[in-house]
Order: sequence, then structure tokens, then C-alpha cells
Amino acid sequence: MEQGKKKGSSRLFFHSVVFVGALMTIWSSAAVLSGLAQVGWDVSELLRQYLVAVGVMQEHHTFVDFYTHIKGVEYLICAAFLSSFPVFFRYLDRGKAGAETA
Repeated sequence: MEQGKKKGSSRLFFHSVVFVGALMTIWSSAAVLSGLAQVGWDVSELLRQYLVAVGVMQEHHTFVDFYTHIKGVEYLICAAFLSSFPVFFRYLDRGKAGAETA
């Protein structure tokens, strides 16, 4: 009896997940189609507007604005490398230490 309850509840969960996924797909498709209709069905313009809205693309009016942006990106890349390199080196070194003992 408990096996049937468990199977029924898992089916209900699966169907609810599929239903929510279908609703999200319909909503996102409607949003994309609405956005495309507003920009005259130009995909590149829609992507440009999205990138400007989320702050990935910016208009740089002077060379100093552009250079400041590039310098900030450079610092982020350096910080990511300097923080991830020791972890990567330990991963490589761990494999070498295991090979010596075998």
C-alpha cells in the first residue's frame, strides 16, 4: 500500500514539475517574441538592448572612460587567475604525489 502512495506522489511531483516547466517555456517564449516585435524582428538589436540593460555593454564617450573600463576588466581577470592558480596547482601536484607512492 505504501509503495502505491510513494509512486503516486512521485508521479504528481513529476507532473507538477513538467507543468511549471511548460508555463515557464510559454512565458519566456512570449517575452522573446514580444521583444522581437518591438524592435522590428531584428535579433541583433534585441541582443544589443539586452546587453545594455544588464550593463555588459556601455557607451564610452571618451578614451578615459574606455581605458577605465578595460583596466577594471583586467583587474578582475588578474584576481580570478591569482585566486584559482594555487587550487589548480594543488590539483596537479596531488596527482604527482600519488604516482610516486605507487
